[in-house]
Amino acid sequence: MTRVVVVDDQTLVRQGIRTLLDVAGIEVVGEADDGGAALDVVAATRPDVVLLDLRMPRHDGIWTLERLGERGDDVPVLVLTTFDDDTLVLDALRAGARGYLLKDVTLEQLTRAVEALAAGGTLIAPSVTDRLLRAIRSGPSPVGADAPPMEALTERELEVLRLVAEGYSNREIAGALFLAEGTVKNHVSTILLKLGARDRTNAVLRALHEGVLR
Repeated sequence: MTRVVVVDDQTLVRQGIRTLLDVAGIEVVGEADDGGAALDVVAATRPDVVLLDLRMPRHDGIWTLERLGERGDDVPVLVLTTFDDDTLVLDALRAGARGYLLKDVTLEQLTRAVEALAAGGTLIAPSVTDRLLRAIRSGPSPVGADAPPMEALTERELEVLRLVAEGYSNREIAGALFLAEGTVKNHVSTILLKLGARDRTNAVLRALHEGVLR
């Protein structure tokens, strides 16, 4: 059973998400009402996925993502928010979020996103994808001005990266390309190194910004 932590400052929202995920067979192992509490709950429960709101008092979602990254916690974070804002989306993804959904999604969409992140994939709401791509390509590099120059990717690495961008997990990529899962992991590691990216989401963002993916 997939285990999640729900981080939202509204008690009713947390309770509602818990009830819905329970119906879908996903276990909520912890809750938090702000980023500071979230760090403690994540450390105590070691969930498969964190569902994170962005706008919270005291310590918000971006702060939480940055602190998780600083302490080396690679738990997949799915942002679940009411704010359909390009800047927030980019800030969240640059800070390490692996998915971004609006709170008007269906239970099926939410469940699919949670399972995708738990399996190592990524997911961004289709409603923000087109605007997000325009913002990425017109803005500064997602990896920062001091990032090393990109190295050219092989055709196989490009195939893997395209599937990563579509939210496929390593296991799903292996099935789609008829490769061993270990081989896919090696390709992903090489892609991160060549793109100077810290994680899969960051690699996709830089590839989109530089025009490697279109």
